[in-house]
Amino acid sequence: MQKHGIWGRLKCVTESWLANRRQRVCINGVMSGWMRVLSGVPQGSVLGALLFLVYINDLDTGLINELLKFADDTKVFGKVTDGSARESIQEDINRLENWANRWKMEFNVKKCKLMHVGKEKVNFKYTMKVLHCRRLV
Repeated sequence: MQKHGIWGRLKCVTESWLANRRQRVCINGVMSGWMRVLSGVPQGSVLGALLFLVYINDLDTGLINELLKFADDTKVFGKVTDGSARESIQEDINRLENWANRWKMEFNVKKCKLMHVGKEKVNFKYTMKVLHCRRLV
């Protein structure tokens, strides 16, 4: 948090808000026991969304192509005119996977989509975690 300019009282309040949290589940009126929450932020909180954005702030470091981030949605894109441009997008996908592994995050590969815009039919398969991205159009 300090690397992003969050310190002093705001840092203390945020750390206190995240520390020593517990939760339990209620199903059909039956409550589970309390369990410690070891990671994450409370769902539905404004501060949780903000902290997530701070956490993924360096996601685009070292990428060759463009990256769009909105909440938990990520898009990598670029103009592809030849094989080396296609390879650069695959390299960026590999960099994103490495980032995710380093920071203990996971991309939902099942939601991975590929969109090609143009007249030429491209026969190149982008991969993420050994799965091929499904063609959207």
